[in-house]
Amino acid sequence: MAQSYSKNSCRSRKKINVNMSQSCLPVQAKMSKAKKVLDEARETQNRELDLVDKGISSFEELPGLFNMSNITRLTLSHNRISIINPGIANLLNLEILNLSNNQLRELPVSLSSMPKLRILNVSINRLDSLPRGFGAFPVLEVLDLSYNNLNEKVLPGNFFMMETLRALYLGDNDFEYIPQGLGNLKNLQILGLRDNDLLELPREIGELTRLRELHIQHNRLQFLPPEVAQLDLLGSKSVMKMEENPWVQPIAEQYLLGISHVIEYLKTETYKIIYNRHIQGGRGGPPPPKADKSKKASRVRA
Repeated sequence: MAQSYSKNSCRSRKKINVNMSQSCLPVQAKMSKAKKVLDEARETQNRELDLVDKGISSFEELPGLFNMSNITRLTLSHNRISIINPGIANLLNLEILNLSNNQLRELPVSLSSMPKLRILNVSINRLDSLPRGFGAFPVLEVLDLSYNNLNEKVLPGNFFMMETLRALYLGDNDFEYIPQGLGNLKNLQILGLRDNDLLELPREIGELTRLRELHIQHNRLQFLPPEVAQLDLLGSKSVMKMEENPWVQPIAEQYLLGISHVIEYLKTETYKIIYNRHIQGGRGGPPPPKADKSKKASRVRA
């Protein structure tokens, strides 16, 4: 997994579909290309800026960007940006911001004050914390925080207060638990939690009545809360992925027969008794071992 996201060489970038002819250009050439894109956008009043793989390491290399208040989409993926300038909040009409595959270690508080931001993608970075008040986004619908170094301890208190959120991607992080506040995301339709260290899910997941996709594969889950059976995860447009977990034998046996059998089993009184004993018994026994993430690209310190 770490190799597929590596940014240390042109050869490794090929694995994440970065344009090879562009990614190996000299830095100065890339910077001039970025400036050219900005100049053209100003002249044509273009509302969408595409600055993918331009060798950009800081917003100082994009003079005047924060004065372009007409911009609605800004794509800065596959660069070398480590810090987002708080001035980005001046882009009052920005609706889509893509900063995936950079070297971000932190996010500015000002991001969550952007009045029209609907989609924020900061996946494949090096984030190990989130700013206080991060959940204050007024209209955010899609948040992608996957492939970072986040866990339940760094989530701000209002993280689960984003009532407009439709898709939340937290895969490839270090979560062992998901806080009970998850149940507040009443409009959530997609929840991505794959490739974490999850030991259990909160019972409040059953309150996500609009959830249609649940991705929990590659974790340390042995049990599922019975409330999962309340969700509509068996429809023609629904998805539930749960492979590669050390499930207790009854769930493992039902999973071999199909997801529908798992859901039906979770509804039984027999399982509810087993689950309640597990909870009341302090989840007994040592937890399953964690996966080795030492070579994960987000762990690399430049």
